[in-house]
Amino acid sequence: MLAESLLGTITAGLFGLCVGSFLNVVIYRLPKMMEREWRTQCAEIQGEATSTAESFNLAQPRSRCPNCGHRITALENIPLISYLLILKGKCSACKTPISARYPLIEALTAALSAFAIWHFGLNMQGAGALLLLWALIALTFIDLDTQLLPDSITLPLVWLGLAFNLHNTFTDLHTAVIGAMAGYLALWSVFWLFKLATGKEGMGYGDFKLLAALGAWLGWQMLPAIILLSSIVGAAVGITLIVVARHGRNVPIPFGPYLAAAGLITLFWGKTLTQSYLGLIY
Repeated sequence: MLAESLLGTITAGLFGLCVGSFLNVVIYRLPKMMEREWRTQCAEIQGEATSTAESFNLAQPRSRCPNCGHRITALENIPLISYLLILKGKCSACKTPISARYPLIEALTAALSAFAIWHFGLNMQGAGALLLLWALIALTFIDLDTQLLPDSITLPLVWLGLAFNLHNTFTDLHTAVIGAMAGYLALWSVFWLFKLATGKEGMGYGDFKLLAALGAWLGWQMLPAIILLSSIVGAAVGITLIVVARHGRNVPIPFGPYLAAAGLITLFWGKTLTQSYLGLIY
C-alpha cells in the first residue's frame, strides 16, 4: 500500500507539471479570448464588420515569444526542464528574459497535485481535489492579472462540485446545494450592504460565483472557515501593500486569490479547523 501510494503521488506530481504548463496557457489566453469576444459582440451590435484576424483560442496559434514572435518548439516546451536547463530563463531566439512565473506555476501545480493524491488517495476524492485545485490556480492568477474571474471556469466549477457530491464525495448533495446557494448569497449580501453604505462596489460578481463553487464542493459548513481565512489573509496583504509598497487605498485588490487559497486550505484541513474552532468556543 505504501509503494502504491508513493507511486500515485509521484505520478500525480509529474502529471501536475504538464497540467501546470497548460494552465499557463489558460491564464494568458482566456482573458484575451474574452476581450476579443466582447469586441466582436460590440461590433455586431453597432453593425460594424467583424475582424477576420488569426484564430485565437487555447489550442491555436502555437505558443510564441511575445517579444520576437519565435514559435516555441516541443523541446522548449518541456515543463520546468526547458526553462531551467534548455532555455535558462531566456528566449532561444532574442534572449529576452522569460518570466519566472511560468515555471513557478508548473512547480506549484505539481506540488499541490502530488499532495492531493497523497492526502486523499487514488479515488474519487483525489480526482475531485485535482480538478478543484487546478481550477483555483487558474482563477487565482487570472484574477491577479485582470481582476476577472471568468464564468467559463466558475460556473462549470459549481456544477462539477454538485456532480461529485451526488455520491457524497466530499459532502452530501443536500449540504452541497445549500453550500452553493449560501456561498453566493453571503457575498452578494455583503456587496449590496457595502454599496448602499458607501456608494462603491467592494467586490465583483465573480467572487460570489467562486464562493458558491466552493460551497458546492465542500458544503455550507465550510463556508465560515473559508470566509474567515480569506478575510484575514486579504486584510493582512492589503495593509502590507498600503504600508510597505505604498499601494493606493483606492486601487482595488482582487479578492479571488484569497478565496481560492482559503478554499484549498479548507479542502485539505477544513474539518480539523472547524472542530478546533468549535472546541475553543465550547
